[in-house]
Amino acid sequence: MPDEYSADSIQVLEGLEAVRKRPGMYLGDPHDGSALHHCIWEVVDNAVDEHLAGHNTTVELNLESNGSVTVIDHGRGIPVDKHAEEGVSAAEVIMTKLHAGGKFDNDAYKVAGGLHGVGVSAVNAVSENLSMTIYRDGKEWFQEYSKGEKKSALKSVGKSEITGTSINFKPDLTIFSDVIEFDFEQINTRLRRTAFLNAGLQIILRDLRGDDPVEIEHQYEGGLKEYVQAMNKNKEVIHAEVLHVLGSKNGDNGEVHVEVALQWTDAYSESIHCFTNIIHNTDGGTHLSGLKSSLTRTINAYAQSRNLLKKISGLSGDDIREGLSAVVSIKHPDPSFNAQTKSKLVTSEVAGIVEQIVNDKLGEYFEENPSIAKSIVEKAVLASKAREAARKARDLTRRKGVLEGGGLPGQLADCQSKDPGECEIYIVEGESAGGSAKTARDRRTQAVLPLRGKILNVEREMRNLTKVYGNEQIQRMIRALGAGVGNEEESEGAFDPSKLRYAKIIIMTDADIDGAHIRTLILTFMWRFMRRAIVNGNVFIAAPPLFSVSRGKHSEWVHSEKDRDEVVKRFQKEAPSSKIDVQRYKGLGEMNPEQLWSTTMDPESRTMMKVEIKDAEEADSLFTILMGDDVPDRRSFIEENATKVTSLDV
Repeated sequence: MPDEYSADSIQVLEGLEAVRKRPGMYLGDPHDGSALHHCIWEVVDNAVDEHLAGHNTTVELNLESNGSVTVIDHGRGIPVDKHAEEGVSAAEVIMTKLHAGGKFDNDAYKVAGGLHGVGVSAVNAVSENLSMTIYRDGKEWFQEYSKGEKKSALKSVGKSEITGTSINFKPDLTIFSDVIEFDFEQINTRLRRTAFLNAGLQIILRDLRGDDPVEIEHQYEGGLKEYVQAMNKNKEVIHAEVLHVLGSKNGDNGEVHVEVALQWTDAYSESIHCFTNIIHNTDGGTHLSGLKSSLTRTINAYAQSRNLLKKISGLSGDDIREGLSAVVSIKHPDPSFNAQTKSKLVTSEVAGIVEQIVNDKLGEYFEENPSIAKSIVEKAVLASKAREAARKARDLTRRKGVLEGGGLPGQLADCQSKDPGECEIYIVEGESAGGSAKTARDRRTQAVLPLRGKILNVEREMRNLTKVYGNEQIQRMIRALGAGVGNEEESEGAFDPSKLRYAKIIIMTDADIDGAHIRTLILTFMWRFMRRAIVNGNVFIAAPPLFSVSRGKHSEWVHSEKDRDEVVKRFQKEAPSSKIDVQRYKGLGEMNPEQLWSTTMDPESRTMMKVEIKDAEEADSLFTILMGDDVPDRRSFIEENATKVTSLDV
């Protein structure tokens, strides 16, 4: 019986088989590329731990031509002597046993990124092949694995005058899907951050996969201060000097070191990056809570003592952190995280430690530098006033919607279903394309919202939010989506993806330059005012075809000039004497409803791209460059990336 539940149903996974069976528990999602790249982070973090212990000045990472990765450190080398309990080399124990490592006590490593003893063994488990070369005790040692199983015992293969460890692994592509290639830019960004966090550490990245090998070196003597300066490269800073806080305090298990770098800019969003033992905590945690609390308390206390608030009773945390670029890095002997991926620090004592150190150091700095303190307070006061004006404008938008009836814009062609999970809305450029889309759609599950022309460039109007909320096209989107507006999660009326009337928000514009511009304007608005829709995976971009290639009654739709040429060649080869017609569809309005349905709106055959933000810092910077007022920066960006454009409609 297939539904029978007995003792035979209970499966015991031995050794690394658990990792191969459930890689997401140990490394992250194996489908979207996060687990694939996490394998690199685990090995690199071990190499950097040797630097933290004072034994390694250089880390090298090679993306090999065969799809494997090599990570080299110049530390002490993994121990090769026999482990008393396991009866095999310590190196083999580390590679094959979960929860094995040298970081559970504080003898070998005072602080370290990898503390669970899971990382490198998990990488071994999901690798088609992994080889380990160790330089230690005057010898070179070698061992090889396949899918977590050793091929032979660790053995000496020669003499060595150096020390260190080299790990080469090739991911098992039966475990990973969708994203199976390493992303150079993602890796480079991560290694760059790691170098910033470890002042003086040299990190060399080589990409050996193409015809022209690439080598990049990262080494920053200024550490976190240089990190913040790099974050603010395309921003106007409020104060030239990067505020630097450094201190330590005894915790329950030893000394906790805190380092923070801060600089305010004229931007409208905050950018704070959190690290524990050089591991990036993408979801923040207790160190972030401590920093936020200290900033709110210290800046409010200073402002009130100097009578700088005038008619404002107090500044909110959001007001104070507007335009802030900051990095908070702690070194903790025994940190706790929410998961093996270490995305969030949960060690409770850290909040109080960070708050106390930042309070003391920042208070001293403000007393010694009153002009800088005043400029920061003035920025926060301006943010407070703008936020209040925005609240009133947002309330007006909501009231206007109610007065007009039901809160839905009259231009919206709504769908029949009331189940958000199966509903989707097409935000369409222009009334003509909107008309075709309304005719073509599945009325039960697909809604259509046409926009007239180019919407407001919100990036240039962030200080004039009354104008943003008063814009007709933006009002249409706010009211149609029905989930509020604004990124301040704690504020009343802020955007909440759980309230969305449609699970999929699909931006559908013409496949030309104007269409791309309108698409970017919509995305800019969503990033600045409905960011959680993007983070939550609700936003998509429709990909209408550029060409139809026909031979007789047979037609194929293609999305690029390259695909067009390939189809034409295939048609010519199949029937050399047949006439081939190629038609370009510059705009959605050129398609009849049947064509629009079959190519762009039919869930069974359409092509869509999900909008994903891998790196919020990079996304913020990109929107600022593309849509901001800085023409030279935009020109430089276009010049640098012009060679990457494959099809340009002029």
